[in-house]
Amino acid sequence: MAARPQFDRTAAVLVVDDHRTMQAIICSHLRRIGFAVVDAAGDAVTALTMLRQRRYGLVLSDWNMEPMDGIALLRSLRADPVYARVPFILVTAESRPDQVLAAQRHGVDGYLVKPFDRAGLQRRIDALAQP
Repeated sequence: MAARPQFDRTAAVLVVDDHRTMQAIICSHLRRIGFAVVDAAGDAVTALTMLRQRRYGLVLSDWNMEPMDGIALLRSLRADPVYARVPFILVTAESRPDQVLAAQRHGVDGYLVKPFDRAGLQRRIDALAQP
């Protein structure tokens, strides 16, 4: 079993979602939870550019996006030594057990099914900080 990712609550967070409303909701929840630096990208390609420009300590990404989906973004990060162990949470409407297992096979650290509330997001993030 792989070691738990290192988790730093003071690090910048990147939210990746192609729906601006969902971006705004997640960013707002994160700020209310206590994260001061929260950035957003509208797609995974933009997210990869942002990840090269700033060091992020947590990534939350939608699964279904074009032209690159959240699993492809996750695979790219897991292949990058800088981001291989950065916590990655998929935030998605996909909830079938086979989809959850597929995400786990690719190294996702957390899975949050839409719709969710701030308390649900807080629990998922808190779970990352557990040893």
